Amino acid sequence: MRHGFVKVAAARPHVRIGDCYANQKELTRITLDADQKGIRFLVFPELSLTSYSCADLFLSSMIVEKAARALSDYLCETAGTSLVSVVGLPFMAGSKLFNCAAVCQSGELLGLVPKTCIPTFADIPEANYFAPAPEEVVFLDFNGKSVPFGSHLLFTNTQLSAFTFGVEIGEDLLAVNPPSCDLCTGGAYLVANPAAFSDYAGASEKWALRIAAHSERTHSGYVFSNCGDGESTTDAVFTGQCFIGENGEILAQHLPTDPSADWIESEIDLEALAFERRRINTFANADLNRCLTVSFDMPLCETVLTRPVSAQPFLSSKEEKMKTQCQTILHLQTLGLKSRVLASHASKLVVGMSGGLDSTLAVLVAVRTMDLLGRSRKDVLGVTMPGFGTTDRTRSNAELLCEELGISFDSIPIGESVARHFQDIGHDPENHDVVYENAQARERTQVLMDLANGQNGLVVGTGDLSELALGWATYNGDHMSMYGVNASVPKTVIRHILLWYAEQAKTQGQKKLSEVLLDILNTPVSPELLPADPNGKIAQKTEDLVGPYELHDFFLFYMLRYGCSPEKLYRLARYAFSAEQYSDDTIKKWLRNFVRRFFSQQFKRSCSPDGPKVGPVSLSPRTGWHMPSDADASLWLEQIDQL
Repeated sequence: MRHGFVKVAAARPHVRIGDCYANQKELTRITLDADQKGIRFLVFPELSLTSYSCADLFLSSMIVEKAARALSDYLCETAGTSLVSVVGLPFMAGSKLFNCAAVCQSGELLGLVPKTCIPTFADIPEANYFAPAPEEVVFLDFNGKSVPFGSHLLFTNTQLSAFTFGVEIGEDLLAVNPPSCDLCTGGAYLVANPAAFSDYAGASEKWALRIAAHSERTHSGYVFSNCGDGESTTDAVFTGQCFIGENGEILAQHLPTDPSADWIESEIDLEALAFERRRINTFANADLNRCLTVSFDMPLCETVLTRPVSAQPFLSSKEEKMKTQCQTILHLQTLGLKSRVLASHASKLVVGMSGGLDSTLAVLVAVRTMDLLGRSRKDVLGVTMPGFGTTDRTRSNAELLCEELGISFDSIPIGESVARHFQDIGHDPENHDVVYENAQARERTQVLMDLANGQNGLVVGTGDLSELALGWATYNGDHMSMYGVNASVPKTVIRHILLWYAEQAKTQGQKKLSEVLLDILNTPVSPELLPADPNGKIAQKTEDLVGPYELHDFFLFYMLRYGCSPEKLYRLARYAFSAEQYSDDTIKKWLRNFVRRFFSQQFKRSCSPDGPKVGPVSLSPRTGWHMPSDADASLWLEQIDQL
């Protein structure tokens, strides 16, 4: 459970209708096996000790008494386990019968949770047998011990406070105000739902949507275990559809067509859920006194990860969805720039063209903006400004791109201007230090700003989210513009957008445009501020200096979106990337560099220009990320050094 990961499972036992003894043996077998395999939270289906489809047999006192006896035997036989399990059974309280979930751990019955919403029209008419849960929590006697009974029960691990869960049963999820809403606002990060729903064509998709949506609404992990093999098929078929959801995502599911298995499993990131609730602050007005909390002790252990962790978390791993995301991001950038053009009455859009990824995306946005406004593409001015490190390849690609897009173009060499500037400040041009580099970046920005001023235009910024995170920009150089369309688009996403655009261009018969975009994609990322090598190729490669952008974008996403510590970032990166891609030492090296630069370069982000938010992470000082420019990184760096 280190880093907040808890391995959960939704069980799929084979039951026999009304045979409490056989069912208890089956549940015990699965529990013992699950405990050995590292499961720490195990949910069985609704009424699993008796089977759900007993119907009028529930009116028999014998089956109710045998179910209670089976629960006692189950507790006795699982006393040596440490996992928490949720087991279903009918239970008498006073003169009423309740459809209950028994919460068990290490041979102890922690509590009984009765079902709240009793359906009157369902595959089994539960209202004929069961009473709804009472409003208040009471205590009942079970085998001589006082046990809490009620729908407002929370169970929390004394070793990990975020391991706090609640239980709702079956149709409770479908209520206007499900019990889990109160449980989650009261402090539950995990919800168990032992359920019993028959299957029909299209049901799997509906349940996946419901559980994903509800887990996102409550910012929780949701374990849904459904009745299956052995239930009556008199009028319906139960296929054991099970789902594990977390904050809007389905981590694991078992469909009717899947091979039989005792359970499905995944890991719920409770630490991330806790961060999410702190971040959005929608739980601030929770009634913390409405639920009764029951504590249990479970030692912390290492959780082996099996859940999906994307190496490129800013985009979907599904190709069609990724293409849709690329199109949406480009459209949002265009809408943002369109509004800025209209508000400022700009006549021109000026873009510095480097022949690289960022300026290519920026000019595509500018062109689409003019198309959307019904204006000529000639109102977009692409400017190349060859300097000391500009190569023929990038210069040629910039010119070809402008030509294929049909925009205005100008080339203004900056070598002489920068050389004169070196004379003015007494800098040796053979000294290729930060002055040598930054003077070129600031000269380019000055040229663009002055061109824009002379034509009532706007300078469209090209800097992206990855560069903002690392501070990989010259202060008041390429760091500055009048509107930064790429401000919340990371470098890895820009690559996908350009690839998608190149494919679109090829499909539409724009072969030359597609070819130049693909060549830009294959060009090493570089600011081209240092002279080329003897062969005229790029010598200054950004990723050799600051590290691979796919690693930095990975660190950025999980640190900002889920509040991951450096130790957790390191663990997730080792899991998401293969050892062939990056060794442990390589990940650690660039993680340290990322954290160091992220903290030290905040001053650049504090005065960054406006730009549209198009993704889940933004570093805007106004709406995205607020951090003092002099924040100290010592705690983060110290944790990295101890890895």
